Amino acid sequence: MKFYNTIIKYRFWLSLLALVAAAGVNYSSGFWPAFILYFVGVIGLASHFFIGPLRLIQEPMERGDMEEVERILNTVWYPNLLYKPVRSTYYTIKGNMAMMKQDFDSAEKHLKKSSELGSPMPEAEGANKLQLGMMSMQRGDLKQGESYIRAAIRAGIADKESEAVAYISMCQIFMNKREFRAAKDYFRRAKACKPTTKQVVDQIKEVEKYISRMPG
Repeated sequence: MKFYNTIIKYRFWLSLLALVAAAGVNYSSGFWPAFILYFVGVIGLASHFFIGPLRLIQEPMERGDMEEVERILNTVWYPNLLYKPVRSTYYTIKGNMAMMKQDFDSAEKHLKKSSELGSPMPEAEGANKLQLGMMSMQRGDLKQGESYIRAAIRAGIADKESEAVAYISMCQIFMNKREFRAAKDYFRRAKACKPTTKQVVDQIKEVEKYISRMPG
């Protein structure tokens, strides 16, 4: 694994070296002796631009080294050349990094790009749309927020904490619209997720104060 990661890390320069060596062998001995070097060089360059180095991100993400993650992302010179599912993942990670920096404009831009491309994993698509919905709600655009969160629920949300956030957000939207029956239904769904994160639990407790007073 470590050897493979090293190859990916230096793939661009190794590919150029292979092509230079191929040109030298071609000049001295002809095309066919140089063919394998040409082949390795072309395949290496193609994989560098079409697949990228995203495989290298897993290890620094697991240890929380976000600076290294950002450094690896910055080695993607032409994101539009990336294979579509890889490009979607690239923009998802860029969006999440921007969210961590509270750069919500950049986060929204990157997550929208990822969402438009679609994700090979439905749960990743659901997470993207949920984040976009939450950002729309923060801006006070409840209509857009509802649209994104509905799409997130349809796509599927991987963990119960995020699912509870989606349902409690829908509850708040319907409370604002004074559609109390729907609000209560979403509130029940949020509680059924049994979230444990303090922020989510506190949000449910806060909404619960108003739910009991609602008609319907």
